[in-house]
Amino acid sequence: MAKSRKDLSHEDDVSWQSHGRDVGGTVMREVDERAEATDRTVDASKEEPHDKLKKDRTGQQADLRQEPMSRTGRGES
Repeated sequence: MAKSRKDLSHEDDVSWQSHGRDVGGTVMREVDERAEATDRTVDASKEEPHDKLKKDRTGQQADLRQEPMSRTGRGES
């Protein structure tokens, strides 16, 4: 079941699967309009927003729909 928009927010620690591997990162901001990313177009909208993420291991940025992500709870007190 996909998480609703309100479940993830700025600075939440999340994880997702990429090419068969677990990837961790931090939510930087919501993207709610079509935008150009490094080498592709992010097809986001207000109805289907994406999140801009910063990957933990590499520091690179990624834009993903929220469905494949889950909160990891890292850094919670």
